[in-house]
Parts: sequence; structure tokens; C-alpha cells
Amino acid sequence: MKIILASNNGAKLAEIRAMLCPMGFEIIPQAQIGADIEVDETGKTFAENAYLKAKAVYDLTGYPVIADDSGLEVDALGGAPGVYSARYAPSGERCAKVLAEMSDVPDYGRGADFVCCICFINKDGSAKFFHGKCYGKIAKEKRGEGGFGYDPIFLYNGRTFAELSAEEKNTVSHRAKALDGLKKYLGGLS
Repeated sequence: MKIILASNNGAKLAEIRAMLCPMGFEIIPQAQIGADIEVDETGKTFAENAYLKAKAVYDLTGYPVIADDSGLEVDALGGAPGVYSARYAPSGERCAKVLAEMSDVPDYGRGADFVCCICFINKDGSAKFFHGKCYGKIAKEKRGEGGFGYDPIFLYNGRTFAELSAEEKNTVSHRAKALDGLKKYLGGLS
């Protein structure tokens, strides 16, 4: 089955392909099929934003679509950046902004989680949602070279997501957990 990913993010595409291609699914970024659009993420929840992206690409292509919305929720910041994670600061400055806002927060108050909601729209237009969450802490400085987004400041078992190998991250991340639910659902369709 060919499934369109409502994204052109190469790192996200690699994570999703690593989990779904072994099951026989072909995952194609939206631009490759001519759906080179940017969808305004006007939803108030991760699920609403994932649906907006999936539905826009489904309406253009008619193919099954996967879209995700994910972000970082920091306890000491009242859950921010949350659904605004991608727009919290200019690209390349997001980690620095969170670290600056957390500069006076002690270790015991640095709890955070990564949240992911995946929306899958099947060829008949029906939508299903899959959720994942990974609990951790905010580091005091950026560490690691891997990953993307907030990975260099998100601590999981003493290492940042940017310090984990792709294989390690793909077993514990918020996206991996949401994709696991999607994998079980897709397995039931075949």
C-alpha cells in the first residue's frame, strides 16, 4: 500500500519509513506526489493539527495519508511550547529559548514530555488517531548531534534524544509509540 506522508521533513520521513516499510508499506513525502502545500496549523490540539494536515493532502491526492503533530510540553512552562513547538521561536533558536526560560529551574522541576498524535486517513476517507508520549527532563544545555527539533535538550534516561542512535530513539520516542499503534491498526487491514 502506498501512503503519503503529509510532510517533507526528511528526519520524520526516515523515522516513519524505518517503522512501516518493513511491513510492506511505501511511504512517500507529499511533495513527491505533487501535494507541495503548507497547511496552517490552527488547531488547539495535536490531534486537530494532525487532522488538518492529513485531510488537506488526502483531498489533493485521494491516497491514504499519515500526518503527525508533535511537540514538547515542559512542566515548568505550563505545558509550553506544546502545540506551538514548531512556532515557539525562529528555526534554530527554539532550544535556546527553552533553555533560557528554564535557566533558574532546579533539576527536580525540569520534567517534560514529548507528545505525538498521528492521524491516518484511509483510502475511504475515514480518519483514525494514534497517540504517543515519552517522559523525560529538560537538560541544562544542548547535547548530541543526532535527531532534530528539541532532541538536543530532551533527556531520556540520562541522555538526550540527540545522543541516542536512530534505532534507540525509534523504540522509545513519542512518535515510535504512536506509530506502534498505527502499525497494529495497519496490520489488521492487510
